[in-house]
Amino acid sequence: MKKRPPQFTNALLSRRSLLRGLGAAISLPVMESLIPSALANTVLENRPKKLSVFYMPNGLRMPEFTPALAGNNYAITPILEPIARHRDKFAVITGLAHYNANALGDGPGSHGRSCGAYLTGAHPKRTEGADIYCGISMDQVIANHVGQHTQLASLELGIEPPSLLGSCDVGYSCTYTNTLSWRSPTAPMPVTVKPGDVFERLFGDTRALDEKSRQAQLATKASILDFVLEDAARLSPRLGMNDRRKLEEYLDSIRTVEQRIQKASRQTNEVDTSQLTLPAGIPQNFEEHVRIMIDLQVLALQSDMTRMSTFMLGRELSNRSYAEIGVPDSHHSLSHHGGDEAKIAKLVKINQYHMAQFGYLLDRLGNTADGAQTLLDSTIVFGGASLGEPNVHDNMDLPALVAGGGLRGGRHIQQPKDTPMSNLMLSLMHEMGVPAESFGDSTGPLQALYA
Repeated sequence: MKKRPPQFTNALLSRRSLLRGLGAAISLPVMESLIPSALANTVLENRPKKLSVFYMPNGLRMPEFTPALAGNNYAITPILEPIARHRDKFAVITGLAHYNANALGDGPGSHGRSCGAYLTGAHPKRTEGADIYCGISMDQVIANHVGQHTQLASLELGIEPPSLLGSCDVGYSCTYTNTLSWRSPTAPMPVTVKPGDVFERLFGDTRALDEKSRQAQLATKASILDFVLEDAARLSPRLGMNDRRKLEEYLDSIRTVEQRIQKASRQTNEVDTSQLTLPAGIPQNFEEHVRIMIDLQVLALQSDMTRMSTFMLGRELSNRSYAEIGVPDSHHSLSHHGGDEAKIAKLVKINQYHMAQFGYLLDRLGNTADGAQTLLDSTIVFGGASLGEPNVHDNMDLPALVAGGGLRGGRHIQQPKDTPMSNLMLSLMHEMGVPAESFGDSTGPLQALYA
């Protein structure tokens, strides 16, 4: 395992870490001007590692995902085409399997099992009741290790509201398909899908406001930045030219996201919501919703509010349709294509559309400074699905992408058949400084990641 750079706590930079105002506390990205000169090189060049998980529901069409050749000279496949511009930053990993997502005598219910096992490496208990049981997830192990240094130990985001029915897959509680993250085997972490809720969690200190003041703020549609501008004005003269520009760009990014969230809320309020399945405040346009949520994650990682985020592009078993790309059919129905070429073509189109959103995340991270490097250089992005070929509910040949974080990209890492996915999870935990010897059903870290 590679030696990790030193980890810096927020306490080290606490004097400059926040802009404060009534009802707001905005964490700032690292500013060279505010770092003691003796520490500047160390802090700027050794940024804390972060990890972002990007989950695509209902599996991926593996023949159109998997490169034919292993190594550096593989040809970009149709599903990878939307991220081809980042080829040198990501590695494709195939041959990974989740044995504990197999039935093991439990009968049908592959979606519930595969999603539950995805970040836990555990076999979910087959139940439709409250006695759910799975395992602690990789992201929460990491959050327990690095969360003491940040405002939020972890961030769990999604696009589709959770299903509240008792059972979403045969014999399996909807809990298993609603989330990836488990704080303990019996404590799933809820996924936040409303951008406004995420924004307030990151930037709004509502404890500083009584209810009357809070309602007044909402009524006037005041920007969160209005409450910190005085503090920002005091800080600006202490900054060098580059840091002043960085501060302006960062605050502009916050304001832009805030305006988009406000626009989504107005759009929702202007229509009859009685027939909508989306909660108020969620953009009606899928891509706009996705990109606001990605931008919020980038802001949280950039300002070191968290070092661990998970993002579900949809619940497992998602029935979303994508008329905006010419696919009005249900995603889940298309995933069970039965070999029908027309259905396969539509499924691949959805997979490509989802991959384009993954590409947007890489774009944003790659274009955001983090000390002397980019946020993509300091953030590992793990993307994939809990099923491979969805038509057969295959959990023994899973798609995986690992980007950024200083790891070598530009290659297809083809692992021996049925290599535990937990081996990759263990390696990602090591990259985040977690001194674990095993995880789930791992047999050791994925050594090929470092070759």
